[in-house]
Amino acid sequence: MKTLLKNEKLILRHEPGKGAWTYHLVIPGTKDIRGSWGEMKVSGTIDGYEFENLNLAPVTDADKMISVNGTIRKAINKGGGDEVVVTMYKNSDNKLSSKDQLLDLFEDAGILKKFKALPDEEQEEIMNTILSQPNESRQEQKIMAVVKKLS
Repeated sequence: MKTLLKNEKLILRHEPGKGAWTYHLVIPGTKDIRGSWGEMKVSGTIDGYEFENLNLAPVTDADKMISVNGTIRKAINKGGGDEVVVTMYKNSDNKLSSKDQLLDLFEDAGILKKFKALPDEEQEEIMNTILSQPNESRQEQKIMAVVKKLS
């Protein structure tokens, strides 16, 4: 897990009419984290209340935010405009980052021999396609397609 915040004081924001986002926290320093809705998960504490796997919501050209639901607000006895102390971790991303990792995975899946029998250009295209995916979930989809094709 990557630490995003450690005992940092933030203001619980209240913006009526935003549905689940009526109460939220803007997480400083997260503008450059890559990922789309549902792919970026965070865990940690808000005023000592533990939470797991909340969505870190993307905001165009701004820091990400998390929704603070009624259960959390009631547990910490806080509302809009109140200061909270937040510790937050980005849940680990098991995205593959090297061709060696991908070859090991193909070996584990029992398709390495068939993969290596493909023309070099096709092998390179498959590996580049998988490794260029933005997150673990999309890599997994591409990997499963290759495994299915070569099994």
